[in-house]
Amino acid sequence: MTESHQPKARDQWGSRIGIILAVAGSAVGLGNFLRFPVRAAAGGGGAFMVPYLIALLLLGIPLAWVEWTIGRYGGQHAHGSGPGVYHRLTGGRPWAKYLGVITIFIPLIINFYYIFIEGWTLAFSIFSLNGTWDKAIAAGEMDKFLNGFIGAESNAYFDGPWIAITIFLLVFVLNYYVLFRGIQKGIEKLAKIGMPILLICGIVLVVRVLTLGTPNPAQPDWNVGNALGFMWNADWSRLSDARVWIEAAGQIFFTLSVGMGAIMAYASYLKKKDDVVLSSLTACSANSFAEVILGGSISLVAAAIFFGAAGASQIATQGSFSLGFITMPYVFAQMGAGGIMGFLWFFLLFIAGITSSVSLIQPLLTFLKDELDWSHRKSMAVIGAINLLFTGFVVFTIGYGTLDEMDFWAGSVLPVVSGLIMIVLFSYFMGIDRGFKEMHKGAELHLPRFYKPILKYVTPAYLLFLLGFWAIQDWWPTATMQNVTDPKQFLIIGVTRSIMLAFIVFLIYLIYRADRRHKFPKLMRGEE
Repeated sequence: MTESHQPKARDQWGSRIGIILAVAGSAVGLGNFLRFPVRAAAGGGGAFMVPYLIALLLLGIPLAWVEWTIGRYGGQHAHGSGPGVYHRLTGGRPWAKYLGVITIFIPLIINFYYIFIEGWTLAFSIFSLNGTWDKAIAAGEMDKFLNGFIGAESNAYFDGPWIAITIFLLVFVLNYYVLFRGIQKGIEKLAKIGMPILLICGIVLVVRVLTLGTPNPAQPDWNVGNALGFMWNADWSRLSDARVWIEAAGQIFFTLSVGMGAIMAYASYLKKKDDVVLSSLTACSANSFAEVILGGSISLVAAAIFFGAAGASQIATQGSFSLGFITMPYVFAQMGAGGIMGFLWFFLLFIAGITSSVSLIQPLLTFLKDELDWSHRKSMAVIGAINLLFTGFVVFTIGYGTLDEMDFWAGSVLPVVSGLIMIVLFSYFMGIDRGFKEMHKGAELHLPRFYKPILKYVTPAYLLFLLGFWAIQDWWPTATMQNVTDPKQFLIIGVTRSIMLAFIVFLIYLIYRADRRHKFPKLMRGEE
């Protein structure tokens, strides 16, 4: 039995700018403005940009081209998720569809905690305007304020996570409303409205930070020039540290959303001759601008202006959440029009969050519709119920490391594994020559031929090195939870891992069900 030569009608993007903005929105997320500046400062400032740019050129952009290409290719055969796309790429090999489970699993797990964090940003944008946190700032207790808000502790500021849950439910409904509206009327419209707003907020904040001068006359060294120096002066000695190279590559994966299945799902709704080379490069460039120029010029630079280089360095070691949700309110309190600036900062994060979170839901939605023939409404209802249930688990166990555990596996390790699978199937099963030909259908920009050996040899080798280095250095301590001393935390992390494993098994079962429905038949010669 072979697949029909007349694939069922699927949604399509309404315009080229729409798909570019949507993919850029998927990539431009919280990591651009919170994770990147912390990683860059810890990795040697300007020196960090060396491994960052190498990873961008040898990993990020090539994998983005590949994911755009195979997504569009799969869409022409009524497949928009990893199982169906990989089945086609390998000429119908029976094992390939099961490798595709990783492209559904990663975004699903990330979404369990991502929408909850997205709710924080919306809530904090409101707090900026109404002064809810003024007493906490005056008392130097923004850490308690945040912990009380998310439910990690009960204190004078919050008695449980109920406000956070209420805001989460609002954001949850907004996400699923956008998805319910579909590709053109939902995701594309959100991107066309949201991305310009994000850009405007970012530019206003950068201008304000760069015009702060020396706000504290008692500390003449705490000024814009020295703050930029703290962020970008190169510590070349850091380049000898392999971990810096690993973290730069991890940042590229995280920020471009490559290997996660979201770009594949989005690209599956392209037309056969829609450009992917230039469009992908444009989306990657927009993301890099948002990350390096905007993300690298707001939070840590502002922190260094008000707390000095030593203070900003200490803040960077405390992590992204501490920078974004604890330090920045202090900064805005000392800045002219602090309430407005705080609102712009957190609303920028909210827009970055929602344009990313809808893309995280899309791969499973696409799979259920394409491979199980579920209706859009039924698919949305099932995914929404799963999302609510397991985000609830994260909310009430967040103080025991569940969020960090999910983020480590789904947000750091597995995207590298997924990227390696993707590039190998493209280069060695579809074939690099055929893949290059497919990539350039309708292309307005033609890639130089030297990218063929990069895709076939350099990118896979780079990914293997990353995985091998991590396995040697961190695999056993991570697997055995050697850094966990609290018995209850040990138990809850074990439960979290069991839940993730159960989801992998469940998704594999759904792929098996789709196979039983003849969604992955043997392909005749010439059909690949």
